[in-house]
Amino acid sequence: MKLYRVGKVKKVFEVDDRTFEFHFTNNISVFDKIIPTEIPHKGEVLCRTSAYWFNLLSEHGIRSDFIKLTGKDKMLVKRVDVIPDYSKLNHRTTDYLIPLEIICRHYNAGSLNDRVKEGKITVEELGFPKGHQLKYGEKLPKAFFEATTKLEETDRNLDREEALRISGLTEKEYEELFATVAKIDDLIAIRAKKAGLIHVDGKKEFAYDEKRQLMIVDTFGTLDEDRWWDAAEYEKGNCVELSKEMVRQHYRETGYHEALYKARKEHMPEPDIPALPKVVADKVSRLYIDMYERMTGENF
Repeated sequence: MKLYRVGKVKKVFEVDDRTFEFHFTNNISVFDKIIPTEIPHKGEVLCRTSAYWFNLLSEHGIRSDFIKLTGKDKMLVKRVDVIPDYSKLNHRTTDYLIPLEIICRHYNAGSLNDRVKEGKITVEELGFPKGHQLKYGEKLPKAFFEATTKLEETDRNLDREEALRISGLTEKEYEELFATVAKIDDLIAIRAKKAGLIHVDGKKEFAYDEKRQLMIVDTFGTLDEDRWWDAAEYEKGNCVELSKEMVRQHYRETGYHEALYKARKEHMPEPDIPALPKVVADKVSRLYIDMYERMTGENF
């Protein structure tokens, strides 16, 4: 096999002209930065969790690039082209990764809460009446969809016009992305409820196959792509993070997040991200394993 590309958390190998093999690493990234600390067993957890969700989607007629597991931290997937030159994409292009990440939010949390505070998003856009005093953790009246870039060094939020322009999608195809995400999140919510979890938000990626049929690709429904809360604690008024968000919180508390975004805003060199203390890395590892067992109902 030939190494095709190295991502933040996995390596992609060419098996043949129709197939890739993903090798999941123990790397973890936040704020578009790879942390110089490995999380024990993380690659295996991500791989096995993703396979669980792909198999569930298959049972409900939702297509994906997943073929089969080839090891605890490896999976075989259908190959698609990664085309960073947006000008080469149009409504006739086939076999390619759609250069968008689709985010669906069900609760007010994370960057959404920040942007509402900053006035970048109004409560009306979220489905609330004008003047509503939004609280952190509040359930949204309707799912809130957003699109960001996928292939750029730093993810950018996109308006509808730019998302259509860079992706080669028609209006109908763009709406199909959101409709498919909604179906998937309905399935996730059912499983989450059984596991005593709340699925807060998450991101998903898509591609077209050789017949320009839509399929979900990469990974989703893991602690890397999605935010989860404990349902029992939420009923008590607590938003207990059960996702990679706990790592982001560590860097917020240490001041790194503030320093990084200050540098980005001022177009200055970005500070290197510090390593995680071993006690934090071990806690994150335990969380990933525990959440795998809760989500899937299987022993790790």
